[in-house]
Amino acid sequence: MQEHTIARENPFAAAPVGRLIAKYAVPCVISLVINGLYNIVDQIFIGRGVGYLGNSATNVVFPLTVLCVALGVLFGDGAATYLSLKLGQGRIADARKGAANGILLSVLASAALLAISAAFLKQIIYLFGCTETVEPYALRYGSIVMAGFPFVLIATTLNSIIRADGSPKLAMVSLISGAIFNTVMDPIFIFIFHWGVQGAALATIMGQLLSLIISLSYLRKWKSFRPTRADYRLSLRHCRAIVPLGISSFINQMATVIMTAVMNNALTAYGASSVYGTDIPLAAMGITLKVNQIFLFVVVGIATGAQPIIGYNRGANNPARVIQAFKICVVSALLASAAAFAAFQYSPLSIVSLFGAESDLYNDFAVKSFRIFLLFCILNGFQTVASIFVQAIERPVQAMLLSLSRQIVFLVPSVLILPVFLGIDGVLWAGPMADGLAFLLALAVTGAEIKTLTSAKDKTAELAQGQPAVYETTL
Repeated sequence: MQEHTIARENPFAAAPVGRLIAKYAVPCVISLVINGLYNIVDQIFIGRGVGYLGNSATNVVFPLTVLCVALGVLFGDGAATYLSLKLGQGRIADARKGAANGILLSVLASAALLAISAAFLKQIIYLFGCTETVEPYALRYGSIVMAGFPFVLIATTLNSIIRADGSPKLAMVSLISGAIFNTVMDPIFIFIFHWGVQGAALATIMGQLLSLIISLSYLRKWKSFRPTRADYRLSLRHCRAIVPLGISSFINQMATVIMTAVMNNALTAYGASSVYGTDIPLAAMGITLKVNQIFLFVVVGIATGAQPIIGYNRGANNPARVIQAFKICVVSALLASAAAFAAFQYSPLSIVSLFGAESDLYNDFAVKSFRIFLLFCILNGFQTVASIFVQAIERPVQAMLLSLSRQIVFLVPSVLILPVFLGIDGVLWAGPMADGLAFLLALAVTGAEIKTLTSAKDKTAELAQGQPAVYETTL
């Protein structure tokens, strides 16, 4: 009976769905956008203080940073989803153990990533499209940024778990504090101390450390439970449960790593035979992708904020609330997508000019990047929500398929094929082709899942009308 009482009293089971999503999604959106601004702020100040070669350097180091975040969301989103499901089922001990093991995995992974990055940094940046001109900037920037990987990875994991435990505001404060610190220190280190890309990197890792310290403070004030020392012992059973639940978020991030590597190499290869050369496309596309990432973070934040609500009600066998949460996420994502589309199509030069004054040739390619590559960004909102939604309802295979679809299944082949016929412009047209195909696939997959949930909702309603006492006990 205790488990059922917990389920009924939990606001995830009874509070208005729209209000719940707003409560969890708004801090999540702010947190992710602020986190994304680390790179944007670096790009702006580096562009103005160093030039586009400095921006090219951050572009070839960027995939390594995304890899770090990917591992953080693998363990964080996996542990958060597991935590929400177990709380919905009233299994507090499992929820506690899952959260602790997610944190432990992040610590182990951060040590491994730092060691690999330190040993192979030069080889890694060339894998991501570095040129000889950009190499000295990339090595100076990357050698400092990688020192902050443990801060990023562990804090990312903690933030997901903190949100799932019912404290989205603290997760938001953690990231905002680090980002504000980074924003303040960037111009000081670049323009006053004249430390160039090294200064931007130093400001970044100092901000990341501040975020981690704030997140770690939560370990003494859990809401739903408090893990014991024994919970922090590695449990293969719980690790096996966590990883599949976080795999969709991980693949979303890893797809960015792979896609960026393929695109950077295509841009330098086909740019060499165009009027733009190798470095202009590399720098301009880096800005395009990072600005677009801010929009995607808004959508991911909406869906991730709804994830504990969806996961809890899935675990509590309440399909009506699951469907309602999904619909609210879709509408919100479409509104964000429409705003991004308008900005990218009608004001691209205004966005580009934020990163410093460059040549007409540079501006020409940057504007084309926004208008062509992001032409179908209005469809990305639905595809992103769909991917996180099927993950939250324990459909790891479908979640993996949707996570891979846009950037791996459709975009990478398009980047490899279209430039053969269209030259450097083919890299840009690969974007809308991948976006359109990924949208159609997401529509088909979520349509099937919503149909199944609707059928379950109808059966639940019939049971509630026919046998109300039994139904109440089940919940």
